[in-house]
Amino acid sequence: MTLVRRAALVTVLVVLAAVLTADVPRGVTEKHTVTYDRYSLMLDGKRTYIWSGEFAYWRLPSPGLWRDVLQKMTANGYNTVSIYFNWAYHSPKKGVYDFSGIRDVDLLLEMAEEMGLYVIARPGPYINAETSSGGFPGWLNNDPGKARSDAPSYLAAADEWMTRIDAVIRRHQYTNGTGTVILQQIENELFATGPSQQRYMKRLASRVRADGITVPIFHNDVARNGYWVPPGGAGPLKGPVDLYAFDAYVGPQRCDEKAKDAPDFGIWGDVGAKASPNTPGFTAEFGGGWFDYWGGPDAYECLAAEGAGPGYERVFYGTNIANGLSIQNFYMTFGGTSWGWLPSPIVYTSYDYGAAISEARQLRPKTTVMKQLGLFVQSFSPITKLTRGSAVTPSSSKVKVYHDVNPDSGAHLFVAMHNPSRATTDDSFTFPIETRDGAYEPAVRLDGQDAKLLVADYDMDGQHLVYSTSEMVTHFAGTALFTGRKGESGETVLRYASAPTVSGDVASSYDPATGDLRLRYVHGGLREVKISGGGRPPLTLLLTDDISDMWRYDTAAGPVLVSGPALVRTAAMEGSLLTLTGDTDAPASLRIWGPAQVSRVLWNGEPYAGKIAGPSAVTLPQLIWRSFVPPLPDDTGWQVADHITTTATTKPPAGNPVLTADDYGFHQGDIWYRGHYSGVRKSLTFRFGGGGAGLLQAWVDGVYLGQSVVPSGVPAPRRLATATFDAPASAGEHVVTVMVRNNGHTQDMAADEAHKEGRGLISTSLGAAATWKIQGNRGGEDLVDPVRGIMNAGSYDGYHLPGYPDSSWATAAVPAATAEPGTTWYRTTFELSVPDGHDASLGLTIGDPATLRSTANYRALIYVNGWNMGQYTANVGPQNTYTLPNGILHPRGENTLAIAVTSDGGPGNGLEKVALTDLGTVRGGVDVPTVPAPAWNQAKWGLE
Repeated sequence: MTLVRRAALVTVLVVLAAVLTADVPRGVTEKHTVTYDRYSLMLDGKRTYIWSGEFAYWRLPSPGLWRDVLQKMTANGYNTVSIYFNWAYHSPKKGVYDFSGIRDVDLLLEMAEEMGLYVIARPGPYINAETSSGGFPGWLNNDPGKARSDAPSYLAAADEWMTRIDAVIRRHQYTNGTGTVILQQIENELFATGPSQQRYMKRLASRVRADGITVPIFHNDVARNGYWVPPGGAGPLKGPVDLYAFDAYVGPQRCDEKAKDAPDFGIWGDVGAKASPNTPGFTAEFGGGWFDYWGGPDAYECLAAEGAGPGYERVFYGTNIANGLSIQNFYMTFGGTSWGWLPSPIVYTSYDYGAAISEARQLRPKTTVMKQLGLFVQSFSPITKLTRGSAVTPSSSKVKVYHDVNPDSGAHLFVAMHNPSRATTDDSFTFPIETRDGAYEPAVRLDGQDAKLLVADYDMDGQHLVYSTSEMVTHFAGTALFTGRKGESGETVLRYASAPTVSGDVASSYDPATGDLRLRYVHGGLREVKISGGGRPPLTLLLTDDISDMWRYDTAAGPVLVSGPALVRTAAMEGSLLTLTGDTDAPASLRIWGPAQVSRVLWNGEPYAGKIAGPSAVTLPQLIWRSFVPPLPDDTGWQVADHITTTATTKPPAGNPVLTADDYGFHQGDIWYRGHYSGVRKSLTFRFGGGGAGLLQAWVDGVYLGQSVVPSGVPAPRRLATATFDAPASAGEHVVTVMVRNNGHTQDMAADEAHKEGRGLISTSLGAAATWKIQGNRGGEDLVDPVRGIMNAGSYDGYHLPGYPDSSWATAAVPAATAEPGTTWYRTTFELSVPDGHDASLGLTIGDPATLRSTANYRALIYVNGWNMGQYTANVGPQNTYTLPNGILHPRGENTLAIAVTSDGGPGNGLEKVALTDLGTVRGGVDVPTVPAPAWNQAKWGLE
């Protein structure tokens, strides 16, 4: 690709190598351009505000539900989706890559194209993302080269991944004329900046260009340090990139913090990021919530409502807009589930994140604000080129007002918020507006955590807006939608050559001297104001305090605005027929504004006749259990742990065998050891790596010694522990059995090889006097179940799988009064009969959902139809409800649920109550095919 810089404008010229020809469909000759200047991105020369949400497909292992999430994003004002591609998720073994089934990212990008969503591709190699090893595959832990450097072996591994993922991304580039990928990230949050990293970054840039990536490339700076800025940037470190991007997480991160405790945001650059004055202001990650951690405060609902809720969004995202940041990506928009062994040692199963779309795929109230802002930045085109306007002094010192102007159109944007922005008081004020239309001083109110984006001197579809104290949401020919807070006064002033006719529930007056039509009202419900005459086209002005059930779509016949249902997923016009699909959570009626020729409406394939039904009730079955306590595993066929060197950063004492699990190809889940020693020992000590809330259990000669748990709490950079047990006093030969639960590898945030911290046993007090065997998931890197993949590593014997012959297991009572030391397996099958045409998001709740942490001391692995959907830790918490995605769960058929309960045993430590839970049901949804996956079979798994 050739870059041509003219003044502040950078144009990306598309030069496709011959190798790319096969990726472009025959007959496609039109190519597209991605260009940019200091103000905004331009697609085929058109300035475009990028309003993006982060979505991790690998935290939702049901491709049918990818469509559900992407449709919800589109409906709620996003025009872009940002996607981390997880190296580890696709590569269980060096040289082995899987892009099929739940890893079919071609399908994912095709879905984005179908919905018209642009894509910001973020393929690593390192992603962080609170996932094990930060997205590095387990086999990379055995690479001697330093990761995120120019070490030859690491570069060869990174090349291997980038070449494969780039081949997929390349096919979906906007610049091909065949896709919607508009930007690509080449590394993430790399704040190690030495010569080795500089050479590494140049290699990555060369790699993606050689792979045929022609869209602009960038790096995501961890905070606004000015690292890896493009040529011409003002930051301390230049990089081989086109754009500068940074991340920011500025709000409360815990449930015990309040929204008012958020820092004052201040000014993040004078129109764009100062570190790169010639490129658009770009937040590659701006906080859409925050992660919770093992033993944490169960923060997600609090974050969604307060910490990163509607007020937070208006204040902080609005400030970004005021400061000219025209590429905004919100992390997360749908967080999803860290199913299986995806989590880093920091986080537990749920990665809900307090995001706009919950882990159970429900639209939270904060989604409505994202829709309001997203539709606004896409409708108010002057926002893509803003310069700082004259200073505005409001009447109250408790308020500040940012003022921007588009130098081409002359339109003004005012962003009003508290001073400081974290304040939550109730403040009424006026502020001066001086535009080509004249001088005005409107009255505005800010009550609680809030900010308002107000427009003045704006031409829209043949109308002229002088100003409004209501916030513009969207507009198109003949229709404009404005919103405000319930109970607050609003004022909208439009200009006409002569007095127009006004009908609707507003007070109106016309000033012939200025041509101003002044409308006054109080926000409450939806009011429809019709204005005609006055020398302008007719206008329907919609004023509301709630746009949660209002949906805008662009059809072939023009834009359409629909009100009534809980969600409109798609809209299409053919002649006079408007075809809509969507969801209802209660009976609803439709109101439609748009093309005049609409005379018939189909809703979900049925003619609309004045009412849409709400959902039917979903009946959930009671669960009947069988249980089994397996014997300690036989070590026949296990590997001998005889390595004497390791790449792990946690090495055993000199002369001792290497016991770390990665060295033997076991990177996830439970690791078993069998050791032999002679003589009498007073005690046995084991140093082990288990990750957050990981544990070790030990037996000698089949007698249970006890367990040790890695401390959990506020995240720490390392997850190691030491366990000491009394040893049997008898002489002779002894057999010691140890199980270590690996709850994930540390991330490599500081590029310091942290991901190579050992998991499993690191050393023992037996030293070189013992001989050891080791076994993890069956097959290790050579998967026996490649469909579910490396992150699913289940029981070695297949107890977790559908079809396992459990008829000999005993009938079990749940809740269980007591437990055996070690692991007890529970299994049940149940039928679901969710009504056709419904989307029921179901979950599994263990224990008392009102209790943050249980008094019981055990943990449980939850397998649904063979898929590891989470880990419950009763006394650590805080999670006790687990989302079960459709496609993995069969909503209209038989399901197998298996739970592996591990504890010290004893009364009070048995499995608590287990129940299915309805997390949200609507009539509608999308087609969700069952994800095909193998059941148990004798030949592959055998019998114990």
